Amino acid sequence: MALSITFTDPVGPDTAPLLVLGPSLGTSTVLWETVAPALSRRFRVTAWDLPGHGRSPVTTADFGVADLADAVAAGVGEPTFHYAGVSLGGATGLELALRHPRRLRSVAVIASGAKLGGPEAWHERAAQVRAQSTSSLLIASAQRWFAEGSVARNPDISGRLLHALQDADDESYARCCEALARYDVRDRLGDIGTPVLALWGEHDRVAPQDEATEIAAGVRRGGAAMIAAAAHLPPAEQPEAVVGQLTAFLAGMEETT
Repeated sequence: MALSITFTDPVGPDTAPLLVLGPSLGTSTVLWETVAPALSRRFRVTAWDLPGHGRSPVTTADFGVADLADAVAAGVGEPTFHYAGVSLGGATGLELALRHPRRLRSVAVIASGAKLGGPEAWHERAAQVRAQSTSSLLIASAQRWFAEGSVARNPDISGRLLHALQDADDESYARCCEALARYDVRDRLGDIGTPVLALWGEHDRVAPQDEATEIAAGVRRGGAAMIAAAAHLPPAEQPEAVVGQLTAFLAGMEETT
């Protein structure tokens, strides 16, 4: 059975290229709210929610990151599009590049990797959420997500992202953890011909610099850059820097097509 995910209504000029934005585990389209208006000046922008997160339906079915990529491809009506995603959303971008290369014009992988963490840790987190709910993750997630000073700079969006985590469906979240436990495309990076930009947060402990440089070096057309003073959620923490990096990257892709 195909996964069902929900997209926001596109914003931006009707004739502009489409840019699809993907979420981090435990967040929602709120992650991109500060960034989307600036990006929509040049692109038509839409964002999607993970199963059981935000506005997407819950799921009790087993799925993988490849299934998320297929759900994104099925939910986008246009033949080609740009894509940018954070963490699990970034992993989905790499799977899109592997599974639907003719659909993708470019991929920006933010705070993510070709593999994220170890299977045991993901299975432990899935078990914790099933037993104690996503509320049990709030403190640890806040510490992982935000660099020092981020919450003070962006209190509204930081608070809303933590509420999104608390509101996420427990079983759907656990299934996302299990998808990440199986996710590993390190030996397939060389198959990716789509242009890729890998961005990492300066203080990210989940997907640090090595993860981004591995992607950039492994794909056929890759680059990498740091977002200063950010940890695991750069679009919420440093929106202007993310807009700058994405705009320059996407503009370059448009000039070559």
